[in-house]
Amino acid sequence: MDNSRRKFIGQAALAGAGTLLANNALGAVSFSAKSYNRIIGANDRVRVGVVGFSDRHRYSHMPSFMNHCKELNFEVVGVSDIWNRRREEGAAMWKEKMKNDVKAYRNNEEMYDAKAVDAVFISTADFQHARHTIEAVKAGCDAYVEKPFAETMEDNRAAFKAVKDAGKIVQIGSQRRSGGNYHAANDFIRSGKFGPVTMVELTWNVNQPGRWRRPELLGVLKEADTDWKRFIMNRPYEKFDPRYYLEYRLFWPYSSGLAGQWMSHQIDTVHWFTGLQHPRSVVANGGIYQWKDGRRNWDTIYAVFDYGPLNDPSNGFQVTFGSRMHNGDEHPSEIYYSNGGELNLITNTVSPTGGLTEKMAAAMQMKANLLPTVKLENTEAVVASANTGGDVLTSNHVRNWMECVRSRKQPNAPVEAGYSHSIATIMTNAAVHGGSKATFDEKTQEVMVNGKVFKY
Repeated sequence: MDNSRRKFIGQAALAGAGTLLANNALGAVSFSAKSYNRIIGANDRVRVGVVGFSDRHRYSHMPSFMNHCKELNFEVVGVSDIWNRRREEGAAMWKEKMKNDVKAYRNNEEMYDAKAVDAVFISTADFQHARHTIEAVKAGCDAYVEKPFAETMEDNRAAFKAVKDAGKIVQIGSQRRSGGNYHAANDFIRSGKFGPVTMVELTWNVNQPGRWRRPELLGVLKEADTDWKRFIMNRPYEKFDPRYYLEYRLFWPYSSGLAGQWMSHQIDTVHWFTGLQHPRSVVANGGIYQWKDGRRNWDTIYAVFDYGPLNDPSNGFQVTFGSRMHNGDEHPSEIYYSNGGELNLITNTVSPTGGLTEKMAAAMQMKANLLPTVKLENTEAVVASANTGGDVLTSNHVRNWMECVRSRKQPNAPVEAGYSHSIATIMTNAAVHGGSKATFDEKTQEVMVNGKVFKY
């Protein structure tokens, strides 16, 4: 595992000309003179900017930050949003919280040019995260970046390289990595007590016709009140549409929907627990079966992943991800299976359920293989909704980032985690839009489908 991780980190990012970055190990980071000048002293107040005053930021980042900012001496001083309503609203809300002046900026360039912030929260549209990360670290800022980290491999490679070159502290918003139950699960699997993983089942089902919809704002947003070209960034140009802006999670290529929003959280635990960085292949099927509201992204998906060593196709396991938006109770499930039982992150329990019993083993002259029943320690409930009011996992995750900004240690979900979950998400996108099995080319760091590089 360790050797494969070192190899991955050394090969994960490509320079602009397509040359592999050489020997870029986790600790071998290059610092520019500008980066050194911006390193925070132990007692200095850390000035934080907000890139995108979104619902995720308002309802989750904000209360989580407030839990820890006084103790760790952090303050929000600026809000950047290209929509005048949200930047003014965000600046006013943060001013009331902070009891200090909070400036509203028309865009990120204006905020960074003012040398006003040391660190930023990034919670913009899915396809913008990687590009906004590049802007932040090049401006000398640490960043807390929401997932999915990237929706194209071009953006994924560019953002990974920018973070490593800048040597900044970047926490990916995969908050499971700051949950005690997930750490306990990781420790149990990596200890060898669980045995080889033979399958993983991931599900995330809801019944919410309004999920990712913003009908109350569609008539409010006018093109003159925002910067549509800045919003589009490097995506193919389309004329202004408030639905693409406000309900982007429903529309490819501004979001991959269920894959980028939910699967990216769950597939990250597979990478974390097993040490594997991405699938060997992905197939997917689904459609828009219930909510025929003009969306482009599916409301139902089932994806099957093949994981294992690249040089040993006979050794590995499957991961399945199923998600529907028309029937469900908002309780994500993650179950890891071995020949001896299961590790269930719904109940936070390891058990012999489904393991090889003495009766079944005896018929084949084998030994029984049954795991003990173990309750995972330090458990926190997983809250599926983004608007959680600062759930425990997100609060822990934001604190971990803040502590790492001070200590300069790597956070629980470093940029490598974002790079890996993005590969899995992009492979799923390729399978969905290409209608065929998607694979990954290690040499070029490209997602392939039907023998061609996947492009949206």
